[in-house]
Amino acid sequence: MSAKGKVHLPVGQEAIEEKGWYGAHKFLIWRRVSQAFFLILFLLGPWFGIWWVQGNLAGSMTFGFLPLNDPLILTQMMAAGHWPETTALIGGLIVLAAYALVGGRVYCSWVCPINPVTDGAHWLHDKLNIQKGWQPKRSARYWILGTVVVVSAVTGTIAWEIVNPVTMVHRGLVFGMGWIWGMVAAIFLFDLLVARRGWCGHVCPVGAFYSLVGIRSLLRVSAVKRSECDDCMDCYAVCPENQVISPALRGKGEASPLILSPDCTNCGRCIDVCAMDVFTFTNRFDTHVEAPNDAARVTEPSNRHAA
Repeated sequence: MSAKGKVHLPVGQEAIEEKGWYGAHKFLIWRRVSQAFFLILFLLGPWFGIWWVQGNLAGSMTFGFLPLNDPLILTQMMAAGHWPETTALIGGLIVLAAYALVGGRVYCSWVCPINPVTDGAHWLHDKLNIQKGWQPKRSARYWILGTVVVVSAVTGTIAWEIVNPVTMVHRGLVFGMGWIWGMVAAIFLFDLLVARRGWCGHVCPVGAFYSLVGIRSLLRVSAVKRSECDDCMDCYAVCPENQVISPALRGKGEASPLILSPDCTNCGRCIDVCAMDVFTFTNRFDTHVEAPNDAARVTEPSNRHAA
């Protein structure tokens, strides 16, 4: 296919032709399976009386001996002047260590039940060809995170849990959604009509918190075959944090091919939609870059722009 022809292909179409539909959606599918798994795991007890896990993503006990607690909730609790019990602290440290190891924002793309809502809003946004809209600075979520901690300290409450949509959805699925559907709809409409990828990318303090947690995480996406890139821009189109791609993809010479920004959610969509298989999952110590297989292919981007 000519470089000029690629310009007109829908996002991901070339990957489908090269790798098949499953190959071009593999990580997206497994993310949905993962999100459904965690959601169902917490609902087995209330719905079916199978109490493998008691609690929700805020705090739980698995198989009666493994505590798992949201470290952001514990941070707010301590800021509010309430020292958690030892079991809760251990549970928080386990979760903190796990996300620090694999990448903090893995929570956002592989666990959070709000992610399919915002992904759906983005899909419809593109289908309807809606303008980009208002885009607050990405640093806003860190200011919101700081505000949450300060409000917790001032009010003596776990401030974010009053409005946390993740916790609300879990409770709603057990006790009845009611007005919680309105909260979910508001997030969907915010991303659809107000700010593209606004909730996860600019607002949610949980994402900001896990970005900080995953600064030194081991799991990374690498543009290991960046010399093979044909400038189709599909990876930028699907990435929820597309500002993280350029340093790795456009780097020259000894520049690291790793996406090192903690904003990366490790969602794997850039891997899915790249027909040239430029990207792969690896670890933060793997900085090798594959040499080009075909000199003509390396020069293709310039020819494409000429076309």
